[in-house]
Amino acid sequence: MPKHLTLSNPSRRGLLSAAALGGMGLLAGRAWAKTFDFHVPGGPSTRPMSATYPEKGRMIVQRTRPPWLETPFEVFDTGVFTPNNRHFVSWHWATFPTRVDTDSFTLKVRGLVERPQALSLRELIRDLPRFEIAAVSQCAGNSRLYAQPRVAGAQWANGSMSNALYTGVRLRDVLDRAGVKAGATHVRFGGLDEPLLPDAPKFVKALDIDHARDGEVMLAFAMNGAQLPMLNGFPLKLVVPGWCAVYWIKMLDDIEVMDHPDPSVWTTRSYRVPDTPHHTIEPGQKGVAMIPITRNLPRSFVTNLKAGDSVPAGAPQTVRGIAFGGDRGVAAVDLSLDHGRTWQPTNLGKDEGTYGFRQWQTTISLPERGAHTVMVRCTNTDRVMQPMQRVWNAGGYMTNQVEALDLVAA
Repeated sequence: MPKHLTLSNPSRRGLLSAAALGGMGLLAGRAWAKTFDFHVPGGPSTRPMSATYPEKGRMIVQRTRPPWLETPFEVFDTGVFTPNNRHFVSWHWATFPTRVDTDSFTLKVRGLVERPQALSLRELIRDLPRFEIAAVSQCAGNSRLYAQPRVAGAQWANGSMSNALYTGVRLRDVLDRAGVKAGATHVRFGGLDEPLLPDAPKFVKALDIDHARDGEVMLAFAMNGAQLPMLNGFPLKLVVPGWCAVYWIKMLDDIEVMDHPDPSVWTTRSYRVPDTPHHTIEPGQKGVAMIPITRNLPRSFVTNLKAGDSVPAGAPQTVRGIAFGGDRGVAAVDLSLDHGRTWQPTNLGKDEGTYGFRQWQTTISLPERGAHTVMVRCTNTDRVMQPMQRVWNAGGYMTNQVEALDLVAA
């Protein structure tokens, strides 16, 4: 990580033309080299792939406007930090800017503050202490494709998540510079993206004041030692470690300190889950209390094998993968070869931080030829573990049941 990260010349790095970004749906369509089939029942499961989006490598295209780009799952086997050019992309509105001039960009801090601010990027980088943290950004609808029965929304497989080392400044330091007034209870955030239609609601999210000032919530201007990619929120992104990516406002330019909870539709009606164990209900169930999506939950995956792979019967077989503890660290990752009746521990790799991916590995042997199922389960440092039962709700949110991988011993 460079100790003195500087901003590139805006004419080279801060701007992307409309032809490159605004019209990328047509551009991507011409360059899809192949498609990818997730082989999921209940609806379409084939997706195009493209390597033509600005600053991105080969990605699974879930939607072109706004761009929803999924990380191919094999990328997660290459290491715990997801390369910037393979980091997943998800926007709410298709009208986010295709040009950001880093010389004229300012971050406004307003509302219940003593000294309203209009901070330039150079002021943020020059005047405030540097801060780094590793964290997983995961869409609340990650794995929605696998809901049975299917539900509406972006049909992500397991790749709308990524892990990065973020560099920036603490939100607490920005708020202290402005001087938060007594009576402040919440902080609301908005970005440069605007609604497509005049009556549509601007996308905003809010945190309570204590969370906003916890010293980990940050304003990032770099990830993995390089400036933020445009599609991932350049030039400034709110990072809320341990919380779902819906709170990670991209192209952040507005911070408002308030004396009341956020009344926007994005909190009161959207991004809500049943207030039930594991946020699970039966399809068609009515009259369930709903609460806002907030924290990530523990998850774990096998990354070096895929469903249907053949492995030698009776021979040692390496199995490895990644896990994250949600809003806590990873305490253990265990495997089961008997459908959850017994579990065996795995070896955890280096701990790169509470909120990031952690690699795990073990060796198994499948003595009998034929079909076998490997199950993987993460337990976090609060002793919260993934549930065995499948998570289902009408929004397809917060899926985190134990993953099962079918293999064939030959």
